[in-house]
Formats: sequence, C-alpha cells, structure tokens
Amino acid sequence: MRNEFYGSFDTERLSGSSDAADYRTPFQIDRDRVLHTPTFRRLQNKTQVFWSGEYDFYRTRLTHSLEVAQIGKSICAWLLKQPGTPLSENFHIDTDLIEAICLSHDLGHPPFGHAGERTLNHFMQQHGGFEGNAQTLRILTQRIFSAKRTGMDPSRAFLDGILKYKTLWAELNASGKPPKNHFIYDAQVKYLDWALDGADFPAEFTPGKSRDSFKSIECQIMDWADDTAYSLNDLSDSVRAGFLHIEKIESWAEAKGISFSDGTPLGDLIRAIRRSGVDPFVGKRIGKYIQAATIEQDSNFLSGVSNRYKYRLTIAPNIRAESELFKQLAFEVVFLSPQLKQLEHKGSRMLRQLWELLETRYVHGESIDGQDFQLLPEDTVREIESAPDKPTRARLICDYLAGMTDGYAARTYKRLFSPDFGSINDL
Repeated sequence: MRNEFYGSFDTERLSGSSDAADYRTPFQIDRDRVLHTPTFRRLQNKTQVFWSGEYDFYRTRLTHSLEVAQIGKSICAWLLKQPGTPLSENFHIDTDLIEAICLSHDLGHPPFGHAGERTLNHFMQQHGGFEGNAQTLRILTQRIFSAKRTGMDPSRAFLDGILKYKTLWAELNASGKPPKNHFIYDAQVKYLDWALDGADFPAEFTPGKSRDSFKSIECQIMDWADDTAYSLNDLSDSVRAGFLHIEKIESWAEAKGISFSDGTPLGDLIRAIRRSGVDPFVGKRIGKYIQAATIEQDSNFLSGVSNRYKYRLTIAPNIRAESELFKQLAFEVVFLSPQLKQLEHKGSRMLRQLWELLETRYVHGESIDGQDFQLLPEDTVREIESAPDKPTRARLICDYLAGMTDGYAARTYKRLFSPDFGSINDL
C-alpha cells in the first residue's frame, strides 16, 4: 500500500538518482546506508555522559542512538492510533525514515562528548567553527563513504530530518563573537537550499532560535525522542554510577525551591531510588513522554509543498516541564560535578595537543623538530595536501579528529606524547 504522506519531492535524492530499481523504499535505503558504515559503528566508543569503556552499563552514543530510534518509532505508532488523527494506514509518518534520522542524529559528535565539541569549535573559530549537528550534515552529504568522499546521497526528507539547526555560522558571527553551537557551516547553505527547494525564509524566521524552530515533523519527532532519552536515561546512568543519590537530589531541590514531596516528579524519582527501581521508573516515564505527543495541522511557507511541514508535534506542557526539570537536575548535579569536569578537562587537553601538532604539520606545512614526520594515514595526507587552502586543510584535520572514538583518540595521544607507550600493537 502506497503511503500518500510522501511524494516525489520528499524522496528525491541529492544527486537526482532514482531508486526505482531497488526492492527497498527510499527511506529504507537511507537507513541501511547509515547502519552499515564504520561511522555508525564508531558511536559505540564515543561518550554520551560517562566515558565509554569505563563500565559496561553506561550508555554510549551508539546505545543512546538506538534508544532514540526506538522512542521515535513508538511516537509514530502512538500518533497513528489517536482518535481524530489525520494519519491513516496509507497516510502516515514513515517509521523507516524516523529510524534513519534518529540513528544518524549524533554521527557528527566528536570524542569526549560536549567537551570535545567545544574544543574543536574553539580551534576552528577562524575557519567557520565546529558543531556536532553541522558535522552530521557534512558526514551524510560529503564524508560517510570514505573511499569516494561523496556522502551517502540522502533523500530530501532524510536530510531535512537531521537539520535541527538552519542558521549559518556567519549569521550568528555577525556581531564578531563566534557562536558556541547551534549552527551549520557556511558552505552547507547549498544543502539547506536544496532541502527547502530554494524557498527563502520569511522575515519572521530570523537567524537563531526562531529559524531553528522551523523543523519538519520528522525532525520534531527525533528532537522529542532525543529529549526523552536524554532527560530520563541519563538519570538512570547517573544513579548507577553513584553521581546521583537521594541526598544530592533533596539538597539541590531545596536550594532551587522545588518540591520533592510524594507525587511530584522529583518525589517519584526519589521513591524509585529508595526502592532500587530506577529502571522501571524510567521505562514507565518513557511511555508517558511518548503518549504526551499529539499532532496538529500547521500553516507555513512550505506546508503546501510537503506534508512534512503541514503538521507540527505538540507535547503536553506538564510533561515537557518535567523533561526540562530532569535535564536541569542532571546538568547541575552530575555534568557539573568535579569528577566529570576533570575528565572533560583531560579529554579537551588530549584533543588540544593533537590539534596543535596536526595543525602545525598539515595546515601550516611546517616540520616537527626539523623533520617531516608523517603522522596521519596515507590517504588522509593525500587529501589534505591536495586541498586548495588552509581553511580546507583545517576542516579536513577537524574531520579526522571528530571521527575518532574516545579510545582511538587516547591511544593516538599516548603514541605521540607518552614516552613509555607505543608499538604496532597499540594501533
């Protein structure tokens, strides 16, 4: 049965090639092309909250992405079954598309979590910045098939689904203060134009939050699935790791003037911890967050072009407020703790020293201690040396570092800077 929700505009590929000869749908092809790549597999050794590999129960970028995909597909199933929904068996949000978007949403994130992202953005300030979501777009359109460096040729609906941010770096840098995050690279404007079929943003969609709020329905679902996983599953890891316990929650809540009595979100969390039942608590809450979503018709400058912009996702205010509360708790009590900040500092320091060495050797073309050491794989060196200018070479160095896993970055650092480490067995 044909799904009338999508038309040829949505399934068109960036290259204009046809999927007619394939037995799969265009969105199944998108999902499969992501799933079977080293880029996706590397997420298993990239930090979500706690450093990957330290304990086997911590979530990594990979397990997080899998959970987001499951939640996203469940949201689609929930929306399809609601009374009065405009959706039906032959007019619905495609779960293969949602899965592809959710599995891909963190592909561009570097090693060592947000600390790694901030470090690379700092060093790329003179070359257009670094942003995890912008890097995801770069990977999908230009880098994911490393041999050809041509990207995966995404469909329009898939590419648009991962575009959480639609503001260019230069637009946020207009004041002369480089942005910290939430942008795409200036060179990616052509992909944004293609996703929107060349349509200009109306005047009310000013650069920044206003423009970035304009998302396809699939991107909105991915965003809420990500928020759901982030605000709930990170709590579970934090409790298991010993970073979050009843005394800390009560102390934090008292300082903020937030109630933690029975029946409140914090009260329910404390009760779950006391009963050693945090995982069941999280599981039930995920169900509530899924069922807090509804779909409504929307009218905007693209709603007549694609059904992906004809509808918007709304979340029950009390559930969204609870999600924000849990995210604030995790951030202020766990993420800002000295233990995690020390690890962030260590990761940032490793990336900083790697960047400085590789920038000297390959961006500026200077020798190291009077010698022309080859520090990178041969194919990477060839691509860098054939680049036309320093900004392009810097971007390629940034690609290389951002693609590292936590473990590979740490081993590379040790080989280059630790006298007692290094052999062919340490590669």
